[in-house]
Amino acid sequence: QVQLVESGGGLVQPGGSLTLSCVASGIYFSIYSLTWFRLAPGQGREWVATISIGGSVRYGDSVKGRATISRDNAKNTVYLELNNLRPDDTALYYCNAQYTTENYWGQGTQVTVSS
Repeated sequence: QVQLVESGGGLVQPGGSLTLSCVASGIYFSIYSLTWFRLAPGQGREWVATISIGGSVRYGDSVKGRATISRDNAKNTVYLELNNLRPDDTALYYCNAQYTTENYWGQGTQVTVSS
């Protein structure tokens, strides 16, 4: 059974930082491309960042310069570090693992940015 479990969300003040984690089980982790998405209230799903199997990274415009995605294949974990957080970063953040036609999703971790 494939599972992706996110953690690390919470309430943070504007300007603060968080590191989100997504631990996968039931897949051969190292061959999957990994992506973070977010879903804010009243908005559609937004792509945040992707890391390829080779470690290449790409970021959405809304987080570019403030986010770092990384992976640890030995721990079956993908991370998303978010810095200089803003209220409009408030969202449910969730991870995706993709390999060819296989797509797996986690349930998400809530990030709330508020003073």
